[in-house]
Amino acid sequence: MARLKCAPALSAFSSTLLPALLLAGLVACLLASPVAFAHGVAQQDQGFIANAFGVHVWPFMYLGAKHMVTGYDHLLYLVGVIFFLSKYRDIAIFVSLFALGHSITLLVGVLSGLQVNPYLIDAIIGISICYKALENLSKFRFLNPKIAVFGFGLAHGFGLSSKLQDLALSANGLIPNMLAFNLGVEIGQLLALVILLSSLSWLRRQPHYPAISNNVNIGLFGAGLMFFGMHITGYLLR
Repeated sequence: MARLKCAPALSAFSSTLLPALLLAGLVACLLASPVAFAHGVAQQDQGFIANAFGVHVWPFMYLGAKHMVTGYDHLLYLVGVIFFLSKYRDIAIFVSLFALGHSITLLVGVLSGLQVNPYLIDAIIGISICYKALENLSKFRFLNPKIAVFGFGLAHGFGLSSKLQDLALSANGLIPNMLAFNLGVEIGQLLALVILLSSLSWLRRQPHYPAISNNVNIGLFGAGLMFFGMHITGYLLR
């Protein structure tokens, strides 16, 4: 009899905390990766990008898409942005603002040679995840949500441009290659968006969705805080 009484409680516990635990496990795995600390381009791709001479549209488009679908910080922020959006029009507006922001700074940063400290900009990206999670938890809202998404999109673009500049890109073919890379990033974002929207749609059908949503956003906040601390530590110890 006691076992039967415990069953609903165990079911509620697993339904509310499981998504947050999965998110925490994912973040822990990412932080254990050597690439995670630097938030850079994958090691096997750095040689190609650094030695690319001339126009290579398709390879750079592929690398842009690959970076987006494996970019844990971009994806976590995107989860926060679309978490409570149900209308396709709203999703299109917010995702487009984010895409516009990171496209501007990605292209301007690389093509103009505008340098930003990679640790500090990645710390700001961590803050962007924290901010969006707190906004979702209705704790505060300092900025208009659309302005915030666009502004943090600018930070995310600088985060990537700083990594590409470290690879000493060839000036020959730089503009078409960067346009192709940026297009690949947007394609990767669309692919990730399809998966994320399907997952969130499933999540909303769960019986304990209000508690689940709180736990997931608390998990997002914790992930952003870890990224912030990790990169600030890197800045202080460099």
